[in-house]
Order: sequence, then structure tokens, then C-alpha cells
Amino acid sequence: MISVEIRYNWEKAEIQAIYNTPLLELIYQAATVHRQYHDPKKIQVCKLISIKTGACPEDCSYCAQSSRYKTEVKPQALLEKQTVVDMAQKAKASGVSRVCMGAAWREVRDNSQFETVLEMVKAVTNMGLEVCCTLGMLTAEQAKRLEAAGLYAYNHNLDTSPEYYNTIITTRTYGDRLNTIENVRQTKVTVCSGGILGLGESVDDRMGMLQTLANLQPHPESVPINILSQVPGTPLENQPDVPIWEVVRMIATTRMIIPTADVRLSAGRARLSPVEQSMCFMAGANSIFSSDDHKMLTVTTPCPDYDADREMLNLLGLEMRPPHVKPEQAHYSEQLPSQELV
Repeated sequence: MISVEIRYNWEKAEIQAIYNTPLLELIYQAATVHRQYHDPKKIQVCKLISIKTGACPEDCSYCAQSSRYKTEVKPQALLEKQTVVDMAQKAKASGVSRVCMGAAWREVRDNSQFETVLEMVKAVTNMGLEVCCTLGMLTAEQAKRLEAAGLYAYNHNLDTSPEYYNTIITTRTYGDRLNTIENVRQTKVTVCSGGILGLGESVDDRMGMLQTLANLQPHPESVPINILSQVPGTPLENQPDVPIWEVVRMIATTRMIIPTADVRLSAGRARLSPVEQSMCFMAGANSIFSSDDHKMLTVTTPCPDYDADREMLNLLGLEMRPPHVKPEQAHYSEQLPSQELV
């Protein structure tokens, strides 16, 4: 029997036992759970727009946008609202249902730039798209203003385990990240929070990150699983690639312990073949990021393009999922009754 009840009291050893399940059995179990809570034929395609690039004061060891490292990224001021709207319209025409706006800030400040971001959120939401923002740390009042503007989701990744976190970032704490998530939870804006594989972390660290996410109540509605892109000039530029088997195990384990969430195959997908991506979809991933310019946040993080993704999805018989445009409906899945699967 496979228990798929929604829980918030996971022990790390329980999660590791799932992760260590023989791979094909793990994929089967995760696929079974995925079909209980989601339509397995639908994939959400997202577009990430860097609305303000580079010159970030933080020291995240993986990030090309930190001002502390010499990378190919050239700082770019906050984009004009119309530029973002035009990009969103092009994305929508290609089947994208979620637009994520990222700004290389340590935290949101109450200034004219935040006002511009609020106007961007309103404009793109009015196009019938889900809008997600990742702007750094956020106060409760700022979260409420984003909610009033129509924001659907806020992304704030934990990155790794509480124990390994200080090895990767020293300019903000794990508690700071959890506090921002809690501030978002004071609104109806949904939470998008996941991590990155390939930072030099152990499997135990990966389990610690998943334990933290799985014991948040309610669970994040969205859990991105990112694969490190080794950016020249950053401290992690020489990290080895993460084997596809470890990526699949992480996706499947996430699907098993946070069954209602969208599991997003995010950064690093460009280096995966269609066959490898199909294994991720079988294991429970149901969202990808696509682009018209072959990049995610910066020129150093490649992203497959719309045409290639459309061809892959067509080949696999998968459909692009339409947007959910009413945030107040976002928590419905947490009310589903627990079931037992044979």
C-alpha cells in the first residue's frame, strides 16, 4: 500500500527511505501519486523575465548576478513596464500560462521601482496569465500590496538544507527566507519554493531541504527543482554535473511527499535530452520554463526555446496547461481526502 495522505510531520529518515527506493519502483509510485492529484497529460509552460539584472549585493555562490563575482552578466536597470508587457504577450501567444518576473535585489524597497513592479503585475495579470515574482526578501505589507495588484505566486527558494545553507550564502539567513515565505502566507498569494541540486551538498542535505518544505503548513503550491548551471566566475563554476538519476529521484520524492504541488523542472533543463526530461515528467514534474531567447535569467543560464519544447510535448502527447487566474482557488488541492493506493 502507498500512503499519499497530505502530511506536515515528515521525518528525514522517512524521506530518505522514499528517495532510496529502487529507481523504477520509485518512478512508478510517484507516477501513481501524480495521477491522483494532477492531470498527467498537462504541463504548465512558464516564461521567466529578468526585469532587473545583475549588481546584486548578495553572495549566493551559484549566482551570475552577484556583484561580488566577475561573470559575463552586465547589470541592467529595471525594465520599462511596456517592455515586460510586450514580452508577456509574446509568451502567451506561444502557449505560456505563467510569467515569472525576477529582479536581482536583496529585498524589496518601498520606492518608485516597486511601484513600477506593481504596475507590471497588474498589466500582465489582466492578460489572463498567472504572474509570479521573485524579488528577494519581502515584508508582510509588501506582500499585501502585491496581492492587491493581482500577484498569483511569489518565489523564494530555500536552495538547500538549513545545515548547508551558510556554505552557499552568508548575506542572508535561512530564517530570513522562511520569514519571507511566512509573510506571503499572510495573503492569498501562492508560494513557490524549492532548491538547487549540485551545490556540493550531500543527499542528507537534499533530504533536509525537502523535509523543511514538506513540513510547511500549508505546503508550497509550487516546488521548483533546479539543476546548477556552472557559471564561470562564480565559486561553484567547477562543480560536477548532477547525474540525471539523482534529478529523477529528487522529483519523484518531492511528488511523493508534497503531492499537491506543481513540481517545476526549472534551471538546468537545457542540458537534459528529451528522453531524460520525459523521465522527469513520468516521475511527477509537471511544469517547465521555456523561452524565445534561449535563456532564463541571464545569458549564462540557457533555456530551451518554445519551438523545441512544443515539439517535445507533442511527441510525448502532452498538452500545455491553461493558467489558474484566481488565487483564492489555489489551496483547493490541500482539501482533498487522503487515499490509499495499491
